Amino acid sequence: MKDKTIDYMLRTTWLAVNKMYNEEAAKFGTTMATGFTLLSIDQDEGTPSTSLGPIMGMEATSLSRILKRMEELDLIMRKPNPNDGRGVLIYLTPYGKEKRNDARERVLVFNEAIKSKIPQDKLKHFFEVSETINEMISNKKIYNQKEHTLK
Repeated sequence: MKDKTIDYMLRTTWLAVNKMYNEEAAKFGTTMATGFTLLSIDQDEGTPSTSLGPIMGMEATSLSRILKRMEELDLIMRKPNPNDGRGVLIYLTPYGKEKRNDARERVLVFNEAIKSKIPQDKLKHFFEVSETINEMISNKKIYNQKEHTLK
């Protein structure tokens, strides 16, 4: 693109991060999506299956496929929720906890590498901008306002 747009930079950066994490995850015999799921499950209390989707920003069908595969790989187990007879809690197995630690280590290495190259004040601005973009999208403040139409 001749003129880079905000969405172009977000998309290309995310695709690069996604590719990098998938390459790292492959070294551990897993995927980025599995690692992200492992990191999203409370390793002590378990996590209700219905809260995982919103925590991860995923649709239920995509998450169901990931959870099914993770169960087949003995990374997680499902147990009835004692506080909600209809609900299910997702727990990490010992093997899942081991793989969670691998994922956590990779995330920490990435974050430290970025922090070593980008000054704290710039990272603060990056987080502020990212939060504002997410808030605008969540509150539908982009395409529902007439003043934001192209002229």
